[in-house]
Amino acid sequence: MKRLIVTFIAVLLSNFLYAQDPIFTQSFMIPESINSGFFGSQEITRAGGVHRVQWPGLDFSMNTQFVYVDGWVESIGSGIGFSLVKHQESNTNYTFTQVNYHHSLVFQLNSFWYFRPSVSVGLGMKSFGFQNLVLEDQINIFTGIVNTSSIDSSVLNEKINFVDFSTSVLFHNEDSWFGLTLRHLTQPDISFTQQGNNAPLDMFFSAHAAYNLSRDLIPIERVFGNDSNLYGLFNYMKQGQISRIDLGFQLGIEQLSFGVIAVASPNKSELNDSLISSLNFLIGVKWENWKFSYSQDFTTNKIGNTGGIYEVSINYDFGSLRSRRLPCPRIF
Repeated sequence: MKRLIVTFIAVLLSNFLYAQDPIFTQSFMIPESINSGFFGSQEITRAGGVHRVQWPGLDFSMNTQFVYVDGWVESIGSGIGFSLVKHQESNTNYTFTQVNYHHSLVFQLNSFWYFRPSVSVGLGMKSFGFQNLVLEDQINIFTGIVNTSSIDSSVLNEKINFVDFSTSVLFHNEDSWFGLTLRHLTQPDISFTQQGNNAPLDMFFSAHAAYNLSRDLIPIERVFGNDSNLYGLFNYMKQGQISRIDLGFQLGIEQLSFGVIAVASPNKSELNDSLISSLNFLIGVKWENWKFSYSQDFTTNKIGNTGGIYEVSINYDFGSLRSRRLPCPRIF
């Protein structure tokens, strides 16, 4: 009975968590993860990825990876790229995988600002470890024996595939940018059953920005030198009934960067009764064409000893930034 109760709770948590897109603390370090307009924005070939580990101290720990490669095709004046997102929950073996193709264009608005619209098409797959569930037809109430097989339609359809469409717009100059993203435009059905139980994937909306405060507002170079910048970071996300706001700062000094982001969750619950749900700290370093970064999230909720959340990311540029044709948004 204890195992059955734990499994039931796991299913409820899965239904709540997995309706939401994976969100990365380092979305500003790898902006391709939040806005497809960044694909091709550097006008060189780039590749990178981020690995996220969430709540390793619990039985419901989650691991998420995002990897990408992108480049610029001068003959068609477009940026193109591919990305892979994979998300896995340790207890139920729930797995979400999606491969995406991204295509972006660029238009010059004036001497400083550029506009990059983009579209994305992806193929997604979800699978669930139904072997951890005990269903009604598996239990013999007279003998107390639990059968290993079931005719439940959910078990017979433990994997589903779907096609997904998204779009983003990005406005930028050489120092700052802001953008909008809308995912799951067609709200694909992600139900594991085939009896008409439609479960549309909620649209994901994000409004995000990075503004160079040291250019006009804060003379940070007087303290840290000319090769230093201070950015204000903002990201508002909403999917279904869940919303989140990331607000923070990032300081870049030559080859190093330091950041802090406060995460606000307007949707309060018994486990999260405060407006600020976590404080996230980041550190990054550049070395030749490489960029490395690490982030650690410190939660303020009442879940308990979760083990925290951390991410490790890496980027590599296959060329010199001096070869780009247009001023591009800075990647921290």
